[in-house]
Amino acid sequence: VVFKVPGETNTDDLSPAQEAWSRPDIPQHAKAMLVSKMPDGLATIAKLKEKGLPLAYVGDVVGTGSSRKSAINSVQWHMGEDIPHIPNKRTGGLVLGGKIAPIFFNTAEDSGALPIQCDVQGMNTGDVIVIRPFEGRVTNEAGETLSTFDIAPVTLPDEVRAGGRIPLIIGRGLTTKAREALGLPPSDLFIKPVAPKDTGKGYTLAQKMVGRACGVTGIRPGTYCEPKITTVGSQDTTGAMTRDELKELACLGFSADLVMQSFCHTAAYPKPVDIKLQHTLPEFMSSRGGVSLRPGDGVIHSWLNRMLLPDTVGTGGDSHTRFPIGISFPAGSGLVAFGAAMGSMPLDMPESVLVRFKGTMQPGITLRDLVNAIPYAAIQEGTLTVGKQGKKNVFNGRILEIEGLPDLKVEQAFEFADASAERSANGCTVRLNKEPVAEYLRSNVALLEKMIEDGYEDPRTLRRRIEKINAWLGNQDLLEPDADAEYAHVIEIDLNEIKEPLLACPNDPDDIKPLSAVVGDKIDEVFIGSCMTNIGHYRAAAKVLDDAGLIPTRLWIAPPTRMDESELREEGAYSVFGRVGGRTEVPGCSLCMGNQARVADKATVFSTSTRNFDNRMGKDARVYLGSAELAAVCA
Repeated sequence: VVFKVPGETNTDDLSPAQEAWSRPDIPQHAKAMLVSKMPDGLATIAKLKEKGLPLAYVGDVVGTGSSRKSAINSVQWHMGEDIPHIPNKRTGGLVLGGKIAPIFFNTAEDSGALPIQCDVQGMNTGDVIVIRPFEGRVTNEAGETLSTFDIAPVTLPDEVRAGGRIPLIIGRGLTTKAREALGLPPSDLFIKPVAPKDTGKGYTLAQKMVGRACGVTGIRPGTYCEPKITTVGSQDTTGAMTRDELKELACLGFSADLVMQSFCHTAAYPKPVDIKLQHTLPEFMSSRGGVSLRPGDGVIHSWLNRMLLPDTVGTGGDSHTRFPIGISFPAGSGLVAFGAAMGSMPLDMPESVLVRFKGTMQPGITLRDLVNAIPYAAIQEGTLTVGKQGKKNVFNGRILEIEGLPDLKVEQAFEFADASAERSANGCTVRLNKEPVAEYLRSNVALLEKMIEDGYEDPRTLRRRIEKINAWLGNQDLLEPDADAEYAHVIEIDLNEIKEPLLACPNDPDDIKPLSAVVGDKIDEVFIGSCMTNIGHYRAAAKVLDDAGLIPTRLWIAPPTRMDESELREEGAYSVFGRVGGRTEVPGCSLCMGNQARVADKATVFSTSTRNFDNRMGKDARVYLGSAELAAVCA
């Protein structure tokens, strides 16, 4: 039976940030599913269940936003099946979407659900449909075809039967080893991944990075592989779920080279349950060889990026775990736990979209404008649409590969990688020269040395990473794409043609417009913060505000790290923010996630944060996204 949520469902709708504290308690957390998006949604689900048939969650666009396994947990709690002898957790369930965000799709795979991308425009709530997976058809009761699809990956039926991709990998591996030990031939019980045809062409940068992690030159799109995972990040609002998944895996020590835990989402306004987690999770992680940050240290990405090794592969339990050097494939807590415990992760290698910048950056244009120029260019050429029905998104499920800005600082490159999450891209690479990478790594060694001196655990992991960074610095080498590399699509952006700021309009990070199209809209509140910022943005904002006097808007300031906060205080930027009436927050995520402080109901906001989904920053808030410089002007 169809349960349809028209338009876009993001993970905030399925797992509201304000209820993040309850995520490990699946039945409790599931009560909050769709409370803002569709207040009568749970009552409708209960009514549809009376038909006695399985329910399918159907939407035009499903699962955009954060990498919350709690989102699929909630869907499965209402529409899945009990797991024998395991209380308060379910598996199975059906998800049909015109577009399904890649992290949500992967998390559904990991959880034993059946995600299918197909045309859903002919389906409505209450319809009885028949899904024929091996025929690739969805029909109505009369047998008329409503939609067609391809099962991808081909192993998906096995994943559903096994109760998820991770149980399948473990079971398949144990079966293979047992049969080898007994002298038996390989089992024919499992569906085998089909290798794509080798075109003989060169490899992209991402394909080479993943290839190196697999011990080969490159990996073709469509290839199933299990790359070595070098760096893993875990944050606090999903950390308790990752902890529970690690327990299920009986993990007593991490196989990934570096695993880091942060507390950036709950540091500013912790609830009692958050305080308890802040006291217990660090020891859990460090006892397994992980590195634990402290509440108030700042945003996970601003720290994890300082621990990276060039051209390596990683993952993290936050959709913005997007490495500016190397490549990351963010995931739900189950896959993050698997990657940390096993030191590898399953990957069906995505296709790549190349974005190539050319020309000269114009006066008054910021890097955030160039970040927004990527979806803007796709809209102009018709490969990205803002409307949700029949949505086009050339980036969805693919790797975004960026060239043409080789001398960016690594912190600046992260702005591009970070925003690939809003494109629903599977990952991102930014091609840089050696000089900015080496400069960045040298400063990172000093930071890691200071962490050891200050008693951060586990010092052995930090020391090992320092040694590997120094080894790279001693023999500097960066992978490069081949000249004949194949891309699914190429977008060229001429910097000479970007002559005014570009911003995302309420309330969709894809809805990019030039400033002139929205000039005059009254701004009530301004937020300068999130992982999309670095210390330079606050310096620029302070310079704009220096002679402003008391401003008419409510200004929020939340630097990404405590080191940035300290430096900005010494430089006098904080005195500027205080003089104009700004509100300074504990370094961390602050308003960006919306689980702690929030803007006023129905406020119009200008923000430097990552995304602007409905009700994320405040109830019925209208949120623009753009540069720190423009944010200061708006304030």
